[in-house]
Amino acid sequence: MTREAYAFTRSFAPTGPTELLVDRHYLLCASTGALRLEAEGQRWLLPPARAALLRAGRPCTVAIPQPATTASVLFHVDFVAPPPQDLTVFDLDPLARALVAECGAWQEADEPLPAYARAIFGALAAVAWRLAESPSPVVMPAGRSAEVRKALQLTEERLGDEVRFEDVAAAVGLAPRSLARRFEAEVGMTWRATLRRMRVLRAVEHLAADDTPVTTIAHEVGYGSLSAFNAAFRELTGATPSDYRATFTG
Repeated sequence: MTREAYAFTRSFAPTGPTELLVDRHYLLCASTGALRLEAEGQRWLLPPARAALLRAGRPCTVAIPQPATTASVLFHVDFVAPPPQDLTVFDLDPLARALVAECGAWQEADEPLPAYARAIFGALAAVAWRLAESPSPVVMPAGRSAEVRKALQLTEERLGDEVRFEDVAAAVGLAPRSLARRFEAEVGMTWRATLRRMRVLRAVEHLAADDTPVTTIAHEVGYGSLSAFNAAFRELTGATPSDYRATFTG
């Protein structure tokens, strides 16, 4: 009999998109660095002190743009109920972090868990499933059509520059008005709002990477004004860049 649940910690070098598919419900917690996740047409950023909950048997694409360390906890499908969504990213509270750390004592093995370990893994599942009901706002824009996906890629590549919507539309072969309608229909927001969100999420990745000053990060993601950057960051995350960085260490 394989274990009802087990945990492990692992460090990763930067890698491009790879598919992750496991036969257990998967709680993936970022400790350092930030991961990019995509499943069922949704894209998420996973910065430190947050967790992703993946349903067993559902594929997820993972990209690691910078060195990262993660803690993983896997639950047998007969041990816990299915997560509410295929993929959810949420903030870890102190109780969840303590339970993840405690679960780290039991790695993959053939023998079943002792009673104490079963209780700890069960408690972690209960807490994580509850936290997943309040997803993190770090959802990355995603499109369905080739044109919108290419427009998103081009926009992301030019975040630090004076990127113009008309230039992006021309590059994907659509009139600006047509591309604007596509953004509203597929992304659920305007291109300008998408650009603002992408810049904030890129800033989150920079904040997770090292101790680069916030002012430097603001310029690197395309903001000439620190106050405008702080306002956009707070609008999405509910915190200033400095306060958000402080949450990475709990």
